[in-house]
Amino acid sequence: MGIKEKTSEELLVEEEIVKQSEIVLFNDDVNTFDHVIQTLIDVCEHTPEQAEQCSLIVHYNGKCTVKTGEYSYLKPRCSKLLEAGLSAEIV
Repeated sequence: MGIKEKTSEELLVEEEIVKQSEIVLFNDDVNTFDHVIQTLIDVCEHTPEQAEQCSLIVHYNGKCTVKTGEYSYLKPRCSKLLEAGLSAEIV
């Protein structure tokens, strides 16, 4: 018997099973826009435009998802955000 190759639909289902988490950044009255933007660029690998948009969303909506992925991928990034004085959590 040969090894059955998986269809693209089966592969998509397997990818969806992997639990995706999110880093949510929260607004505060302490950090400047420049600090938040630079930290998002450094830690989350955002482009300057992405970082600026996220900082505005956080400012006006109180929070914003800034990175999505597996928990093990997000944990060190969330720790760096916290070390930089930002308010963030993984959900």
